[in-house]
Amino acid sequence: MDILYLLIPLSVFLVFLIAGVFWWSVKSGQFEDLEGPAYRILMDDDRPQPPGDGSGQQADGKP
Repeated sequence: MDILYLLIPLSVFLVFLIAGVFWWSVKSGQFEDLEGPAYRILMDDDRPQPPGDGSGQQADGKP
């Protein structure tokens, strides 16, 4: 029964901590754009990649 004197205040503290973190995330705009990242994955860049550094050598060092 004595453990309740520890667990109840600890659980109340955790509830306030989680609510505070959730409130901060809502106010800072973490939930503003929920669809953008999902569509960004599907947008593929089909253009060819530009050459590395423009020196004319391939990645393995051969001209």
